[in-house]
Amino acid sequence: MSEKIDRATFDHLVELAALELDDTQAEYLRRELNKQLEAIAELSAIPIPSDTEVSLHGVDYPQNVSPPPREDVWIASGNADDILSQAPQTEGRFLVVPDIPHTSLDNSDEEQEDA
Repeated sequence: MSEKIDRATFDHLVELAALELDDTQAEYLRRELNKQLEAIAELSAIPIPSDTEVSLHGVDYPQNVSPPPREDVWIASGNADDILSQAPQTEGRFLVVPDIPHTSLDNSDEEQEDA
């Protein structure tokens, strides 16, 4: 795989995530992320026959060892008012989430401002 996270893209992602990293930490994290991308590329290169079921794997788990998942049942909490009272801002029965300061993932706006 030739695609790697370059320094400019990494710096932009760090800014979006509002992380504070020194140069050593940033280079370490970028290197580790690129290793993860390489591992994903290696896994995606493994030939899998098209008729392989999605959940098929190499270990057989009989029903008595691994029963099927339980049914999901929705149960109201009963203390929604207590939870809402702790929120810094609500609107009706909804939590208000602050806007994300970035309007675009494209950094071309920043490049134009710098020019």
